[in-house]
Order: sequence, then C-alpha cells, then structure tokens
Amino acid sequence: MHAHRDSKYKKQLIRRLSIASGQIKGLMKMIEEDKYCIDILHQSLAVKQALSGCEDLILENHLSTHVIEQIKSGKESKSTKEILDIYKLSKRK
Repeated sequence: MHAHRDSKYKKQLIRRLSIASGQIKGLMKMIEEDKYCIDILHQSLAVKQALSGCEDLILENHLSTHVIEQIKSGKESKSTKEILDIYKLSKRK
C-alpha cells in the first residue's frame, strides 16, 4: 500500500467505483430481463465511462505523487516505463 492516497482522493475513488458497481448491477438486471440491446449498450458505455473516470483519477494521483518522487530520487526511467506501459495497455481493445 502506498501512503500517497489522501482521504479526499480515496473518498472520490470509492464513490466513483460504487456508482460503477451500481451500473454493472443494473446492466446485469437488464440482460436478465431481456431489455432492448441498444439500451444495454448505453448502460455498458456508462460503465466504461465511470471506470475511465476512476482511471483518470488514479493516474492523476500517480503523476502528482509517485512520479514526482521517482524523478526526484533519480528513477526517471522507471516512471517513464510505467507510464508508457500503461499507455500502451490502454490502447488495446
């Protein structure tokens, strides 16, 4: 566990993940109830957007804490590699 997650950040992230969890439960219910495909796809896209918002928040925290520390301690290549790896992973579909 890393110490750079303040309570405000954690609360924001947990709130967003709780919303996404509710959306996923709604999506499952829609499938169980044989709802209209387009409506299911809209809900699925909402889930993706919620998770994307979480990823943005996590990345922002990482850049503003861990990356700065890594650069200050001479570990620029580590931070660069991590960011490039996650960027490449995000481009896969």
